[in-house]
Amino acid sequence: MKFAVLGSGSAGNSTILECGSTRILIDAGLSAKQLCLRLESLGIDPASLSGILLTHEHGDHIRGLKHFLRKHPTPIYATAETAFVVREQGFEATWKTFVAGQAFAIDHLAVQSFSIQHDAVDPVGFVVDSRGLRFGLVSDAGHVTSGMIHHLRGLAALFVEANYDDDLLEADTKRPWSIKQRISSRHGHLSNVQVEALLREISHADLLQIVFGHLSSDCNCPEKATARFANCLAEMGHTATALHCATQAEVTPWFEIAEPFRLA
Repeated sequence: MKFAVLGSGSAGNSTILECGSTRILIDAGLSAKQLCLRLESLGIDPASLSGILLTHEHGDHIRGLKHFLRKHPTPIYATAETAFVVREQGFEATWKTFVAGQAFAIDHLAVQSFSIQHDAVDPVGFVVDSRGLRFGLVSDAGHVTSGMIHHLRGLAALFVEANYDDDLLEADTKRPWSIKQRISSRHGHLSNVQVEALLREISHADLLQIVFGHLSSDCNCPEKATARFANCLAEMGHTATALHCATQAEVTPWFEIAEPFRLA
């Protein structure tokens, strides 16, 4: 199993996961052109996708979906509530709906969905399992819940939002107070402090790769976030965990979840 982030930020989010011949895209918030170009840069034929999973219906997670589907029809997996809202925008697709908290299969991959808190109709996170190798993804979550902690334990790799630093958000002069309140609310986005608290709950010796995404260009920075999380993991004795911050403009390298690191 391996994964890469095509891009992550307020202008668009998308992650590709590959296991054998099965390839799933999680969110499609970049333009259709960029989705195709970035997939091809990783050696992925856009027509080869087995499915597209949606975390929620906001534009930075579905922006390129409509035009992408016109050229590359692909099954879309979403909660019924999310699918309803997206379909109202004129999307023609093969819809595979599920209830938040439900598990389902895409080829040989087992996908577990779970509810998260965000100002969307029915936002979810995912854990994708291939014979014990588990990849978790959480984007756009206002706070860390007990359910989130439960589902994200025992991972081999994780993608998680780290949107803002509290001090930088408070000092920001571009955003009105109402927007700052929305970002830091329990249905907004995760801060570095909240992500650190999550890592203290779920980190273990075999969580070997963490990618942080959706970093605000004004209210966070990769160096600040990575230093904080590296110190946290070092305190816990987990010095083997590799850390990476995804960006809006560039595709990450492939991150391999290799067989020797499968959890017992």
